[in-house]
Amino acid sequence: MPKVVAIKDLRLAARRRLPKMVFDFIDGGAGDETTREANVADFEKIRLAPRMMVDVSKRDMAIELFGEKLRAPIVLSPIGLTGLSTPKGELDAARAAKAAGIGYCLSTNSSASIEELAAATGKPFWFQLYVMKDRELSRSMMQRAKAAGCNVLVVTVDLAAAGRRERDIRNGFTVPPKISVGDALNAALHPGWLYRTLTGPRLTFANYQTGADRGFLDLAKHVSDSFDPALSWKDIEWMKSVWGGPVVIKGILRADDAERAIQSGADGISVSNHGGRQLDGVPSSIAALPSIAERVSGRVPVLIDGGVRRGLDIIRAKALGATAVLIGRAFVYGLAAMGPQGAARAIDMLTTELDNAMALLGTPVFRDIGRDVLADDGASAGWPRNG
Repeated sequence: MPKVVAIKDLRLAARRRLPKMVFDFIDGGAGDETTREANVADFEKIRLAPRMMVDVSKRDMAIELFGEKLRAPIVLSPIGLTGLSTPKGELDAARAAKAAGIGYCLSTNSSASIEELAAATGKPFWFQLYVMKDRELSRSMMQRAKAAGCNVLVVTVDLAAAGRRERDIRNGFTVPPKISVGDALNAALHPGWLYRTLTGPRLTFANYQTGADRGFLDLAKHVSDSFDPALSWKDIEWMKSVWGGPVVIKGILRADDAERAIQSGADGISVSNHGGRQLDGVPSSIAALPSIAERVSGRVPVLIDGGVRRGLDIIRAKALGATAVLIGRAFVYGLAAMGPQGAARAIDMLTTELDNAMALLGTPVFRDIGRDVLADDGASAGWPRNG
């Protein structure tokens, strides 16, 4: 493997190690992927103004989030079927997060169950919920997560319908699958991945395995048909009453929706466009962040999910109002490229870059970073000023 020094190196290595249809499932977005690309590109537009002659000999990137102290302002984002990248992907990622002292959030659609993850890590983690038409199934998942020691519930609200992910459609990576001979041959040309997949734990939606032993395709169709397009703000109030702990609403791109979330009882907001995998043409997460952070005005933590590829991006997000970041593809590239050590490598690169950037920017304490580190208050990104 070529020397890995940045997340983009992990992405290239993952692309070589995975069959095309699997890499495209992880890497791709909806439509023309303009939002997916903007998630990364809009971070790069933001210029910073470093201070000189500041004592940065001791630096502190720790934060406290929902009563938990994190050694860095990072939470690994919920990713469905992480086991596609490498067997036991969720368990490997959660262990890496624990070792690094950062947060981890398990997806409803994970290939490892809530109980498996709790047993493997022995540490509280977050649980992400897709609200189902069957409210008793949603209730059951929340209760299982609570019993397993999960301390934060993340409710994803941007899945009224599945986004049109054209790479998956072209590859036949759909439910039901329409995989061509060429796709099958491409998978055969990646014997390492194929061997690990065939000899590892059976790939499944582990949190749905309740009773009858369904095949993967049958279960995948059941899952895709289960999401509730009638989800409303009243459901947040219901989930709050069932969960009895902090609830983060993930998928917010408008300031007025952030306000509605808080009025419905949300304890945190995650600014997210689902990694550009739902509706193409919406703003990047970082472009949507400033107006939302301004509206929230410190009442609850504001997280951002989408496009973080550098430690410097974490500073940019903090300067524009974020409390912490969630990272998704970055650690999954690591898992696909380097197996169990890959997620740890991704986390280490981001935290090392963050520490270096804090020193060079003259900001020794991450919690103190604000808009004053932005060159021209963000105008270099082409966005209007916020207050």
